[in-house]
Amino acid sequence: MKILLAVDGSPYTKKMLTYLATHDATLGENMDYTVLTVCSEVPPRARKALGKATVDQYYAEEGEKILTPVMRFLAKHGVKAKSQLKVGHAGETIAKIAESGKFDLVIMGTQGVSAFSKLVMGSVSTQVLAQCSVPVLLIR
Repeated sequence: MKILLAVDGSPYTKKMLTYLATHDATLGENMDYTVLTVCSEVPPRARKALGKATVDQYYAEEGEKILTPVMRFLAKHGVKAKSQLKVGHAGETIAKIAESGKFDLVIMGTQGVSAFSKLVMGSVSTQVLAQCSVPVLLIR
């Protein structure tokens, strides 16, 4: 089974990892894991002022801050995983990667905001659910 773990370094990511560690079915031997984090795009004017090298370094550093602890946690639990850093809108990017990568399942932590908050602000998990035909397991 091919599983995409969408992470953002928040406490909800930590809850999701704790869930995975305590449920043997999700950390099985026949699983192929990819850990994905999505950095928000630097606005075009700022990108132009800073230069490509600086912006690329920023993305790499932000991605490492999130991916390194997650990869370390998974390794500690005997899980081999690949990691990916993408730049863009989180909900849309996660859904696109899940579809194009032919994943069987997306697992992500969620804040569990109220219906009103989702209506006004939206949430990454809501956007992934709306745009993705791959099953999504939300851990709250």
